[in-house]
Amino acid sequence: MADLSVTAANVSKVTGNTATVTAGATLTAGMPVYKDTADANEHKAGDNDVAASAEIEGVTLNGASDGQPVEIQTDGTIAIGATVTIGETYVLSSTSGKIAPVGDLASDDYVTHIGVGVTTARIELNIKAFGVQVP
Repeated sequence: MADLSVTAANVSKVTGNTATVTAGATLTAGMPVYKDTADANEHKAGDNDVAASAEIEGVTLNGASDGQPVEIQTDGTIAIGATVTIGETYVLSSTSGKIAPVGDLASDDYVTHIGVGVTTARIELNIKAFGVQVP
């Protein structure tokens, strides 16, 4: 399988909570992001290669450049701008800012649950960084 191919213009909140944070890099809609405590708590694209960047807080709903505000969705249902499989579990990818099916986890990846496909275009977010590495 492969990372979701997200069309940023099609990402939107369906239900759930959001927060406005500060981008620490160029971000586009549909990217899972984490708070970089070593860089003024700015938010950057997450990946599952390092424990700190696997601690994602939400998925971006708009694009932003470094230092600009960006809205993230933290729970609820998101129209992710990609085709998803109903019932599939989605996790943080090892590719920065990407979402992948759980079957793509590999050795040494940190497991961060993002959610489950509830329609062919929506994911029910249930973000949880477990801090556990795949052996």
